[in-house]
Amino acid sequence: MTAAAHPASPSAKGGGRKKKSSLHKSIAHDLGVAIVTGRHQPGDILSTEIESSEQLSVSRSAYREAIRILTAKGLVESRQRTGTIVLPITRWAMLDPDVMAWMFEGGASESVLDGLFEMRLIIEPAMARLAAMRRTLDHIADMRKSLQTMERHTLATDEGQAANRRFYSIIVQATGNPPLVNLGNSLGTFVLWYTEFQGNSGSKPRDTIAEHWELFDAVAAGMVDQAGIAMEKLIRANQADFPERQNIAM
Repeated sequence: MTAAAHPASPSAKGGGRKKKSSLHKSIAHDLGVAIVTGRHQPGDILSTEIESSEQLSVSRSAYREAIRILTAKGLVESRQRTGTIVLPITRWAMLDPDVMAWMFEGGASESVLDGLFEMRLIIEPAMARLAAMRRTLDHIADMRKSLQTMERHTLATDEGQAANRRFYSIIVQATGNPPLVNLGNSLGTFVLWYTEFQGNSGSKPRDTIAEHWELFDAVAAGMVDQAGIAMEKLIRANQADFPERQNIAM
C-alpha cells in the first residue's frame, strides 16, 4: 500500500486530535514501508512538503509530523537547500518496533535477516550465560511456566507465541544488566516479528520446544557454558527456517 492510498484529510470535521494523530502515523507507515522495501532508494530526495501534502490530500502539518517520525527512526534526513533525503540502511533504527514491522510487512530481505541473526548469535549466548549465573528461583519458575504453556499450545498459536516471548523476556531480565535488558528487549522485537512472519508465510513454524527446554535446563542449573551453547543452538534452529520461507523484496 502506498501513501496515495490514504486520501483522508486531517481537516475533515469530527476527526479531532485522534484522527489527526492516526493520519500522520499512517503517512509515516506508508513512507516507511516504501523506504525499507527499496521503492525509495538511499539518496533519493522525497517530494517537497507542499507537493506531498497536495498529492496525498493532507495538511502540511500532518505530512511534516510524519517526516519527523521517519527522521527519529533514521530513515530520512532533512537538509537545507536539498530537501528530505532517504538515508542508507546503516542509519536506520533497525530494532525500532515500527521499522521492524515495516521490514517484515514489505517482505523481509535476506541480507537484513542474515545480519540480525548474526547479531543475535553474538549477543544472546552471552546473555544466556549471564542469566545462568544470576537467575533466581522466581525466574526459574516463570521460565518453566512459560515453556509449559508454549509446549501445550505450540508456536502455531497466539498463546504459544506469547509464551515464547515471555520465556525470552525472563532470560533477558535474569541477566540483571540494565543495558543488556534494554538491548534484549529490542532484540525481542525481532523474535516477535520473525515468529509472526513465519506464521504469515503459510508454513508451520519449526518445533523448537526441545531446544527451549535444553536452554531452560542449563540456565536453571546454573551451567554457564552450556547455557550459551544451548542459546546458540536455538538461534541456529530458527535461522535454518527462514531462507525457504521469506519473500525477498529488497
